[in-house]
Amino acid sequence: MRIVIMGGTAGIGLATARLLAAEGSEVIVTGRDPQRLTAAGNGAAAAKGGEAGGGLVAEQVDGTSEAEVAAFLGRMGAFDHLVLAFSPGSVGAGTLAATDLADVRAAFDGKLFPYLFAAQRAEVTGSITMVSASSARAGLPGTFTFAAVNGAIERIVSPLAAELAPVRVNAVSPGVVDTAWWSFLPEEQRRAQFAAASTSIPAGRVGQPEDVAAAIRYLIGASYVTGSILPVDGGFTVA
Repeated sequence: MRIVIMGGTAGIGLATARLLAAEGSEVIVTGRDPQRLTAAGNGAAAAKGGEAGGGLVAEQVDGTSEAEVAAFLGRMGAFDHLVLAFSPGSVGAGTLAATDLADVRAAFDGKLFPYLFAAQRAEVTGSITMVSASSARAGLPGTFTFAAVNGAIERIVSPLAAELAPVRVNAVSPGVVDTAWWSFLPEEQRRAQFAAASTSIPAGRVGQPEDVAAAIRYLIGASYVTGSILPVDGGFTVA
């Protein structure tokens, strides 16, 4: 099985790549950061999981560059599954009154539009799985940009599932997950926020990238599931 994970050199994308490679898939991850690319490539041997393991290859691709994405996907040719895990980070965080709308545009340009362009150009035969976020369905002040971007991603799942069939289209929607996305906060503040979140999340803890990776693996293998959004938030959006 050949799987491409765009935005797969850190966090949820990398955890997914390592899980799938360890189970025998050929996995190609893309990213922009040279250090993360090197780390992902150096982790390939560990991801192989012995004789039955697959391979993990990292390629430098700027997901916001249509030219680079088109060239990369042209080289890939046909493959089985596409996972879209681009993230512009915390750009656009804040209240409506305090947020520069240029940052809102940058958030869309860093996630939604790269998702659309990659899905448009990929010669994928099995499934497309997008990573959105629970902010699409939450009501937290200061998160309207995240709600807008991830809400747009979740709304396109159903029409794309109908339009691109028999290719399946789904999304995972993580809640609070301990990744580098939170690096905009000082360590002490981040840990305090995680501790506070853990008291209100029914699962009693914040998520780990591996929790979301397991959900992505399920959707890749679930041949009768399409047009679905799978919350992976420990119950955050129902708490």
